[in-house]
Amino acid sequence: MFLLLGVSAPLAMAQTARSERPDLPKLEVSVNRVDQDNQHMYEVDAVGAVHASLPKVWRILTNYERMTEFVPDMESCKVLSRNGNEVIIEQFGVARFLFMNRTIHLIVRATEQPMSSIDIALISGDMKHYESRWELMPVPETGGTKIVYHGKLLPNFYVPGLIGSKMIRGDIERMMSAVLARIDRRDDARVEAIPK
Repeated sequence: MFLLLGVSAPLAMAQTARSERPDLPKLEVSVNRVDQDNQHMYEVDAVGAVHASLPKVWRILTNYERMTEFVPDMESCKVLSRNGNEVIIEQFGVARFLFMNRTIHLIVRATEQPMSSIDIALISGDMKHYESRWELMPVPETGGTKIVYHGKLLPNFYVPGLIGSKMIRGDIERMMSAVLARIDRRDDARVEAIPK
């Protein structure tokens, strides 16, 4: 599933970038299945770091309509409206489970706290529950940025109970690897030109 800001991407890209820059911490991802209101929800936590500056990270993560360029399985991401720090976003993507593909449609509200965090809340779509938070923290020792992702989700379609956590963990690892690799990419003149 692509969750806001996507899911799926080649893990190798981020690992290659990290092998050239050994001072970056390894991407850490955990997924736990929790019971809430008699339903099985998934709680997701992921942490990684990039050499990119905080302003560059912010510009990439809030340029929603370009997410399809680097988040695989996200087919479209469109800003429907913007009012101050609140953005309504529509996304279409594909969730891949074993031998099945399922189209996912979400409309979410992103609440931005500039250079600090993005809170995502489900308005409608193919989830019973979806919320997430992206937090950005400068890393003075490297001049880079630490990126923390926390999400809570409940699909409104069947996810196999025994392997659901592993499948979601794999998707989150691919998504975060793609996001981190894109942010740390050096051939970035277009991104630097994006208005704040």
